Amino acid sequence: MTEVRKLPDDKIEEIKAHFKFFDRDQNGEIDLDEFTELLRVLTPGASKQQAENGFEYIDENNDGHIDFNEFLVWWETCWWEF
Repeated sequence: MTEVRKLPDDKIEEIKAHFKFFDRDQNGEIDLDEFTELLRVLTPGASKQQAENGFEYIDENNDGHIDFNEFLVWWETCWWEF
Protein backbone atom coordinates (compact mmCIF):
# COMPACT_ATOMS: atom_id res chain seq x y z
CA MET A 1 0.00 0.00 0.00
CA THR A 2 2.99 2.34 -0.25
CA GLU A 3 2.45 3.73 -3.73
CA VAL A 4 0.27 6.73 -4.47
CA ARG A 5 -0.35 8.40 -7.78
CA LYS A 6 0.51 12.07 -8.17
CA LEU A 7 -2.41 13.99 -6.74
CA PRO A 8 -3.29 17.60 -7.52
CA ASP A 9 -2.23 20.05 -4.80
CA ASP A 10 -5.82 20.96 -4.00
CA LYS A 11 -6.66 17.28 -3.41
CA ILE A 12 -3.65 16.88 -1.11
CA GLU A 13 -4.78 19.94 0.86
CA GLU A 14 -8.27 18.49 1.15
CA ILE A 15 -6.88 15.20 2.48
CA LYS A 16 -4.59 17.13 4.85
CA ALA A 17 -7.65 18.92 6.26
CA HIS A 18 -9.27 15.53 6.99
CA PHE A 19 -6.05 14.36 8.66
CA LYS A 20 -5.84 17.47 10.84
CA PHE A 21 -9.51 17.19 11.82
CA PHE A 22 -9.00 13.70 13.24
CA ASP A 23 -5.59 14.50 14.74
CA ARG A 24 -7.37 15.76 17.85
CA ASP A 25 -4.22 16.52 19.85
CA GLN A 26 -2.59 18.18 16.82
CA ASN A 27 0.70 16.31 17.24
CA GLY A 28 0.98 15.51 13.53
CA GLU A 29 0.07 11.84 13.97
CA ILE A 30 -3.12 9.85 14.37
CA ASP A 31 -3.11 7.35 17.21
CA LEU A 32 -5.39 4.34 17.59
CA ASP A 33 -8.09 6.24 19.50
CA GLU A 34 -8.18 9.00 16.89
CA PHE A 35 -8.28 6.43 14.09
CA THR A 36 -11.10 4.55 15.80
CA GLU A 37 -13.12 7.78 15.88
CA LEU A 38 -12.29 8.46 12.23
CA LEU A 39 -13.34 4.97 11.16
CA ARG A 40 -16.60 5.18 13.09
CA VAL A 41 -17.43 8.47 11.35
CA LEU A 42 -16.65 7.02 7.92
CA THR A 43 -18.09 3.58 8.64
CA PRO A 44 -20.82 3.75 11.29
CA GLY A 45 -20.94 0.54 13.25
CA ALA A 46 -17.24 -0.25 12.78
CA SER A 47 -15.94 -2.33 15.65
CA LYS A 48 -12.88 -1.72 17.80
CA GLN A 49 -11.33 -4.84 16.23
CA GLN A 50 -11.88 -3.46 12.72
CA ALA A 51 -10.26 -0.20 13.81
CA GLU A 52 -7.28 -2.05 15.28
CA ASN A 53 -6.86 -4.14 12.13
CA GLY A 54 -7.11 -1.09 9.88
CA PHE A 55 -4.70 0.85 12.04
CA GLU A 56 -2.10 -1.92 11.89
CA TYR A 57 -2.49 -2.11 8.12
CA ILE A 58 -2.04 1.65 7.60
CA ASP A 59 0.81 2.05 10.13
CA GLU A 60 3.38 0.64 7.72
CA ASN A 61 6.43 1.40 9.86
CA ASN A 62 4.76 -0.03 12.99
CA ASP A 63 5.58 2.97 15.16
CA GLY A 64 2.14 3.07 16.76
CA HIS A 65 1.01 6.18 14.88
CA ILE A 66 -0.27 7.04 11.43
CA ASP A 67 1.67 9.94 9.93
CA PHE A 68 0.36 12.06 7.09
CA ASN A 69 2.16 10.07 4.38
CA GLU A 70 0.67 6.79 5.61
CA PHE A 71 -2.74 8.47 5.87
CA LEU A 72 -2.43 9.94 2.38
CA VAL A 73 -1.75 6.56 0.79
CA TRP A 74 -4.65 4.97 2.67
CA TRP A 75 -7.09 7.79 1.94
CA GLU A 76 -6.18 7.93 -1.74
CA THR A 77 -6.46 4.16 -2.03
CA CYS A 78 -9.62 3.57 0.00
CA TRP A 79 -11.54 6.86 0.12
CA TRP A 80 -10.76 8.54 -3.22
CA GLU A 81 -14.44 9.26 -3.96
CA PHE A 82 -15.32 10.31 -0.40
